[in-house]
Parts: sequence; structure tokens; C-alpha cells
Amino acid sequence: MNRKDLNPEESPIAAFGERLRRSRDEQGWTQDDLGARMGYSGTHISAVETGRRPPTPRFSARADKVFGTGDKFERQGRAARDTALLEGFPEYLGYERQAAEIRLYEVGVIPGLLQTPEYAEALAASAVKRGAITDDQAHERVSLITERQASLIRTPPPLVLVVLDESCLRRPIGTSALMDEQLARLLEFAELPHTALQVAPFTMGAGRPFDLPITVLTLADRSLLSYAESAQHGHLERESTFVVPTLTAYHQLQTEALSQRASVAMIEELRRGTS
Repeated sequence: MNRKDLNPEESPIAAFGERLRRSRDEQGWTQDDLGARMGYSGTHISAVETGRRPPTPRFSARADKVFGTGDKFERQGRAARDTALLEGFPEYLGYERQAAEIRLYEVGVIPGLLQTPEYAEALAASAVKRGAITDDQAHERVSLITERQASLIRTPPPLVLVVLDESCLRRPIGTSALMDEQLARLLEFAELPHTALQVAPFTMGAGRPFDLPITVLTLADRSLLSYAESAQHGHLERESTFVVPTLTAYHQLQTEALSQRASVAMIEELRRGTS
């Protein structure tokens, strides 16, 4: 039986999951055993342990009752929910780390998988200044981006196909030097043998099929998942009835977007403007 290694330092949600598994193991219970005692399925217990599902207040209270831990799980559960990560995103990350192919479209900002540390820090600092997140949450965001990028350096690497709305390139973040470095990072990404980078220009107008960022993952077994975010939460879709039309629309987007050569030329021209 394969068990996913848990790293409690990864995030508050991961720390909660690791504690839950450790407590369960100390009792010699299976996930189904614990689920029966708490009023959840074994599958739900597994999702919380591996960080794919955040612990709700009810779940945390039940864990304290079953393990006789006072309010320790409740307090840790509050910390897990007080995070800069959108609901649904931790579950998505688990699939991203094992995806064979990643297709993403982004609007307004460079996506995390392609951000330089300085670009990520500038975005996080702005969110702190607005009062949207705390300093600790800003650190969590930046650290997670670094971890996500590192997870893509594996053998074999995933195929990563990226389409950026032109607004991602033209929106200034930080200093001119920071933007120049970020645009250079995009050019480096485009040169990799397992990547493709395209720009969806403003001239596409209403022909652009997406108004919000979208990601489509292809797993090793060729199953498909899509992920999209609103301002409040992220949604992971596994039902092929909904994912396949999204993939079709993504292919239509690629067809209408600039070629990689033309996209690189646009980025190089913009770099000359930031120097």
C-alpha cells in the first residue's frame, strides 16, 4: 500500500493533515475506522490527511472529541483555514504535482509557475498593503510558488502549455528592472523542450473563449481535470462532461493566439521598453 509522504512544514493545512494521520496511527486505526468514529467516510479522512480538503470547524471538533485532545484540533483547524490559499486550491495542487500535461491560461498577471521570486513578492506585498492577507500569508504564497516550480523539475517533466492574455505582459508589477527580469524568465521558459508559450493578443476581442484564468490537467492515466478560480474560491472539476468542452475551448484559444515565435517577438519588444 502506497502512502503519500506528508510534510507538515508545507502549509497549515498540511500540518493539520499530518497531525490527524499521526494521531490515527497511534491508535492503530484505519481511515475507515476513524471515519466511522467521526461520522465521515474513509475517503473524506484521506482527503483531509493529504491536504486535498481543508478541515471544517465541525470536522476539527469531532477530531478533538474522538482523540480526547481538548481543543487542539480546533485551534489548528482555525490556523489551516486562516490561509492565503483559496478553498479548493490545496486539492488542485496535489494533482498538479503528478500531472503529465498542464495547460493554463492566465489574465492580468504572470501565472505562479512562471513567476520570478521578485515578481511573486511584489504581488504578495501589494496584497498585504491592501489588507487582503497578512505578512505570514504573503510568505506562504511566495514559498508555495517556489515549491510548485521545483515540483515540475522531475523525470520525465510534464508538458506545460501556457497561453497568456496580453494584459499579463503589459501590466507593470514593481520596478522596470523587475519586469525586465520577469519577461526574460518567460523567454527562458519558451526555450525549454517540454513547454510552449503563446500570447492571446488584445486584437482577439470577443473571440477569446475564456474571461477568467483556467487550467486543464492531464494525469498519467490520461484522465482530465480542470481548475478555475473566482474571487472567493477555486473549483476543481473532474466530470468529463464539463472538462472536455473546456479542453476544446483551450485548443480553440491556442489556434487563435499568436504563435510562439510571434509571442516571443512581442515579449522581446516589450523588454526593450522596460530597459
